[in-house]
Amino acid sequence: MKTQLAKHLAYWSLAIDGQPIQTPAALLQPVIWQGQAAMLKISTASQEIEGYALLRWWGGDGAARVFEQSGSAILMERSAGSRSLAALSREENDDEACRIICAVVARLHSPRAAPMPALTPLNVSFRALETSALGRHGVLRPSHQAMTDLLAQPQDVRCLHGDIHHHNILYFEERGWLAIDPKGLWGERAFDYANLFCNPEIEVAGNVERFLSRVGLVAEHAHLDRQRLLKWILAWAGLSAAWHFEDGTSADIALSVAKMADAALNSM
Repeated sequence: MKTQLAKHLAYWSLAIDGQPIQTPAALLQPVIWQGQAAMLKISTASQEIEGYALLRWWGGDGAARVFEQSGSAILMERSAGSRSLAALSREENDDEACRIICAVVARLHSPRAAPMPALTPLNVSFRALETSALGRHGVLRPSHQAMTDLLAQPQDVRCLHGDIHHHNILYFEERGWLAIDPKGLWGERAFDYANLFCNPEIEVAGNVERFLSRVGLVAEHAHLDRQRLLKWILAWAGLSAAWHFEDGTSADIALSVAKMADAALNSM
């Protein structure tokens, strides 16, 4: 990764402008490019690299602008980091955070004149739930059933970000709130709202009253059927739990959200 970093710093004539950030799948280096703040990202995850094309396709409308891209590396607009949706939720402004997310996602789902990039069908992403549900009981079974029903008859199919949550929508000062790190999927637009219910942490996401309030707010602002939204939340939370089981990490938030979604559906 260090070799790749040095290569792209030289190739794009970049000056280092801060400490690097290492994630499990990527290295992010704040830089200066042609006199402006930018972020150099070098990823090892194929899904993140595939998402670069979608980020370029959005052309800075609802998402960070892309300046350059070469293979696994991308140079993009950098957030000043002065505001955070996660902090907004923690400060009892969760409704406002949800409204901001809905507004950004609506921009991402808007039609574009440019030809669409190659995207991964949504059903491919749900394969982990398919295998995990076979060997487990509990809420993964209704999650799997919700997934099966939804994928069999998709509605309002769009280009999807694929990983919308409080840390993937950043504040860019004059340009406002913009998305980063898309996965580049193709499927029903309601899917893109499901992951916000598992974030930013269990104190917010695991609160039943907050969950139900969020469902009503998102259904209204995103113009979604409440029951179908709950099914997508149930399916997504089950998938998230399956990934956690595979990784050996805690699935507590995902399982909590799945159970609340299942209970809400059963009460309708």
